Amino acid sequence: MSAISASATPMRRAVDKLGVIIAAIALAGLFLQPFALVRANRIVAAEGVMMWSALPALEAGLLIAALAAAVAVILMRSPVNLRLAVSVAAIAVLAVSVGHAGTYLTPADNNYARVSPGGGFWILLFAFAIAMADATVRKKLSPWMRMAFLLAAMLAIGLLLWSGAWNDLSILKEYENRAGAFWREGRTHVALAFGSLAAATIVGIPIGIVCYRVPPVRASILNSLNVLQTIPSIALFGLLIAPLAWVGRTVPGAAALGIAGIGFAPAIVALFAYSLLPVVSNTVAGLDSVPRDARDAARGMGMTGRQLLFQIELPLAFPVILTGIRIVLVQNIGLAVIAALIGGGGFGTFVFQGIGQTATDLVLLGALPVVAMAFAAAIILDALVELSQTRKASRR
Repeated sequence: MSAISASATPMRRAVDKLGVIIAAIALAGLFLQPFALVRANRIVAAEGVMMWSALPALEAGLLIAALAAAVAVILMRSPVNLRLAVSVAAIAVLAVSVGHAGTYLTPADNNYARVSPGGGFWILLFAFAIAMADATVRKKLSPWMRMAFLLAAMLAIGLLLWSGAWNDLSILKEYENRAGAFWREGRTHVALAFGSLAAATIVGIPIGIVCYRVPPVRASILNSLNVLQTIPSIALFGLLIAPLAWVGRTVPGAAALGIAGIGFAPAIVALFAYSLLPVVSNTVAGLDSVPRDARDAARGMGMTGRQLLFQIELPLAFPVILTGIRIVLVQNIGLAVIAALIGGGGFGTFVFQGIGQTATDLVLLGALPVVAMAFAAAIILDALVELSQTRKASRR
């Protein structure tokens, strides 16, 4: 009995706990969900095709063997560099293979049939993405290395799309039919997310400074912004229609600037309103976190209140303020999707068109760029926060 226990203990120690979860997710995607979905046209119900039927027999066998080997590496306590390399390789192989599945399953000379990635592909991609993220965390990559990793991933995705490997997938066919509109709505989405962020930063940081310098008004301002934050986004978009329509009709020049009851104006105003609380509260928190010794030393050097604010307090509070800006940007990239419901444009246009037409791939054409933008923004701003914290530590 003791010998059995002794042999079981090293085995348990050799297994990675997170790797067990990742392996379970990957195996579920491999054997329980279809790798691809085939439709006779873009709106009819799809038929699921498992991995071993979605590709030629030899290619399917090699893919399953490669994925099984990758799962085995992730399951065990393997070196971090090996786990990272295997995860990246598995994601790359999956991306190329699903494109091959689109070519293999599309009938010849059929412009109506659609092939799209199935649940199995997305589950496998999710599993290996977790493994890759875990490996990068364990490696403790520097901020610059994380941004370089993101750039390499973006270049790889661009190369995949440029190569035509995904041309037979339904989402690329949806893009081909809407290429001009895609980039137009993309510019609108960026304008909504970054424009509202810029306005909230310009207005919110001074309000945060006032809240910090004048404690009696802090509670009333923050409570008012908290109430504003509790209004559901679609309700806030709707509430702005009537007042902005009135402004557009009665204020000279307002209509020429694009201010109206629906469209871009109410969308960006609503996003601006949602952005204020994180910016203001993080500005207050950042200023509160400035060490008293730093303030006393600055006053001892004869600094005025203005010099203290701009040379000591704001630079030391910057990492916390930047964290609030990160929250706002990621939040607004997602919330801008809803702007399409009131004619605000953005990638949400494709999402709601796809829902109305029961065209899943049209929904993905709008949703995937939003996810990618939010993911990239989070990585870049997390790296900038860490760099600012390092700079703050060196100032001390």
